[in-house]
Amino acid sequence: METNEIKNLNLGHRNRVKEKFLKTNFEGWQDYEILEFALFFVIPYKDTKPAAKKLIQKFGILKEILNADYSELETSLKEIKGAGKHTLLFLYFLKHFAIKYSELKIKEKDYFSCQEDVCKFLKNLIGSSSKEKMCAVFLNSAGDILGHKIMSEGTVGKSAIYPNEIAKEALLLNSRSVIISHNHPGGNCKPSKNDEVSTELVKGALSLVDIVLLDHIIVSDLEYYSFKEKGLL
Repeated sequence: METNEIKNLNLGHRNRVKEKFLKTNFEGWQDYEILEFALFFVIPYKDTKPAAKKLIQKFGILKEILNADYSELETSLKEIKGAGKHTLLFLYFLKHFAIKYSELKIKEKDYFSCQEDVCKFLKNLIGSSSKEKMCAVFLNSAGDILGHKIMSEGTVGKSAIYPNEIAKEALLLNSRSVIISHNHPGGNCKPSKNDEVSTELVKGALSLVDIVLLDHIIVSDLEYYSFKEKGLL
């Protein structure tokens, strides 16, 4: 089959898939079909279904592809013909674009009216990481969220918490209150004794500069544990 004929066939298929998307917004689609559609934007002219199916076979589900770190994606894409640097960057971008959307959404509200959104944002940000990460969210006196920062990253099950660094960052942002959060890669969000001690240390460091620790939220990709909700703060 001539090259131009193949391009025309693929173009016709892509147009049909795009029309399907406009009608359904992915409702009823399988994971590989969603990924096939996404790859249209970085792999021109070629049939992207084989690449999508290989990635799903490798990672299991679409969610795990989006949760994969850069090096995992890079290794997997080396085995897929036609999926180069642009594909790698695009797939890595998709997750972080979703995180940015969540961040913008919570910045439109104050914490007290959107705690559920904050928890969803933290689950997206660090909940699915295979390494333990510690994040701080900074708020002003009205409860509006000023921003967030990953304060530390460790091995599986261990991430350091630096109370003085959190207090310093809060002062730089003119924050009046702080939420701290870390993930449990194993999935169980129940706090350890060390988590409880760390919470008190952060609370003490912030109180020295007249800043309130609002909450400590432990997250996984599926659930969360709020010290505030449990009456521990």
